[in-house]
Amino acid sequence: MKKNFTYSENKIKFFDKIVEKKRLEMVKIINDYFREIKIDSILDIGTTSDVDNESSNILIKSIEKKTTFKSISDQLITSPFFNKTLKKSITENFSKEEINEFSSDLVISNATIEHVGNTLNQEKMLKNIIGLSKKFFVIITPNRYHPLELHTLIPLIHWLPKKHHRKILKFFGLNFYSDEKNLNLLSESDMKKMIEKENITYCIKHVRFLFLKSNLILFGEK
Repeated sequence: MKKNFTYSENKIKFFDKIVEKKRLEMVKIINDYFREIKIDSILDIGTTSDVDNESSNILIKSIEKKTTFKSISDQLITSPFFNKTLKKSITENFSKEEINEFSSDLVISNATIEHVGNTLNQEKMLKNIIGLSKKFFVIITPNRYHPLELHTLIPLIHWLPKKHHRKILKFFGLNFYSDEKNLNLLSESDMKKMIEKENITYCIKHVRFLFLKSNLILFGEK
């Protein structure tokens, strides 16, 4: 018999506080990395329109740069924080006009690449980010090999081969996350394989949760 997992409002709020804390750690790592580097424009990829959770968009809004902020997202973004917004998926093709208008010194994407679908889509997203970057880019994603899967809050089963992981999620009624187009987790090795196909200087830093690497922060430089 299939089961549906539900989380109480208190549990969701508690977890959102943890997410907020971890994202502030990411902000510190990014601010430290770019502290002495001049950045005249920043583009956020995958901005969420959600305003209910305190952790939403906290990363881009906490960067210590007085600059122009732009957004590309498949959601409609109406926040006055951004000088320019474009409603479009990062896996689509971009026109020369869109590239000219939205290319920025620094392109940042947090918690998006695991939600764009299969590996080909993830590689397309990476190529588009590189194409939109004038100087630097940062891609942040949960680490597949952290014991706790941060979307479902179910431990360990995501270490199984992906087809088995998805079958278990479907059995438990988590149909949304069982679909590859909605959740395709990446390991540090997966990130390295993708970036090493490009002629890019890069390094990977980490945020830890329960003493283990919970999030991967990829810094790239053109």
